[in-house]
Amino acid sequence: MLVLGLARSGRAAVAALERRGVEVAVADRELGNDAAVELLEGVDVLVKSPGVPRQAPMVAEAEQRGLPIWSEVELGFRLLDNRILGVTGTNGKTTTCELLGVMLGAPVAGNVGRALTELDGRVGPGGWIVCELSSFQLEDVHELACEIAVLLNIEPDHLDRHGSFEAYRDAKLRIFERARTKIVPRGLGLEGIGFSADDPLPAEPLMRGAHNRENAAAATAAARAAGIQDDRIAEALRTFPGVPHRLELVRELDGVTYVNDSKATNVAAALRGLAAYEDEPVHLILGGSRKGEAFAPLATAIGPNVKSVHVIGETAEELAAAIPQAERDGDLATALASIDAEPGDVVLLSPACASYDQFRDFEERGEEFRRLVQNLTG
Repeated sequence: MLVLGLARSGRAAVAALERRGVEVAVADRELGNDAAVELLEGVDVLVKSPGVPRQAPMVAEAEQRGLPIWSEVELGFRLLDNRILGVTGTNGKTTTCELLGVMLGAPVAGNVGRALTELDGRVGPGGWIVCELSSFQLEDVHELACEIAVLLNIEPDHLDRHGSFEAYRDAKLRIFERARTKIVPRGLGLEGIGFSADDPLPAEPLMRGAHNRENAAAATAAARAAGIQDDRIAEALRTFPGVPHRLELVRELDGVTYVNDSKATNVAAALRGLAAYEDEPVHLILGGSRKGEAFAPLATAIGPNVKSVHVIGETAEELAAAIPQAERDGDLATALASIDAEPGDVVLLSPACASYDQFRDFEERGEEFRRLVQNLTG
């Protein structure tokens, strides 16, 4: 086997295969055509990390040769003897997965920070694993069969990678291939157990926002399908605080609330963040690297409660063109310094963009926001 991409999931795949005595070759995604041709000699399967696009020379060459191309989660499914509760969607995946992990008392893996193959040998046969599944991972599944498959939502995202919304949607819907039980949003016309933000729940979630109540409803439906009793579900809903970088309360200073929603890396997620604070005065920080989305919906959604808008990063000019009242601040430190907040106001970082222009990832962006806010003086 050949593992392409040596980040977290690639390293985990190599380790799991080597534990079984499988001969493994490894390659970095930056290889050119000639090196790709040479490395593929004698390879029977290519295991591809999610960050590697299908246009990469080695993937294209493997496809031309008719070699099987697996995602790391496909490999994990084949190695592990466990029941998989898979979760996908444009927004809310990590929050829903972590909440389900509490409800089921199960490990969480996949796109959430721990590769599925990392659990090889660590979970007893037949036990549950909650697996967050991105469109990049679902592109290359063949036998992956979720015992329970959850789709949270589908909205435009990663158009720079998939090329069209239709291709992105099709990748997401692959979670339902071979799934035994399907949990779906009401109103999309999909078969399965429906859920919505208005569902009665065994307890109200601690997390803020209508979108998080919808995540809680999806998790409740999935947990019930897994045989979890309502008292255990209720306890999880009442106590689960949410996940860092998703409407994370960083600090209250002189009556001003600072909220880190750095994971809002697309317009739909930023709209959810805004809606969670629609009844409070908000100073909104937007901007980052491009993903091919239009920003007009943001301009429409900015209501009278938004006292100021501050745009940063690569998309600052595009955002300012869509939102004329926006202040061009360039970076987070400048944006925070220019905000004139009063007691009762909310300073919300909900960027609507990826982070790769100024940061390694959304976590680093959120951590920088957190650091800057903690250093503010009254």
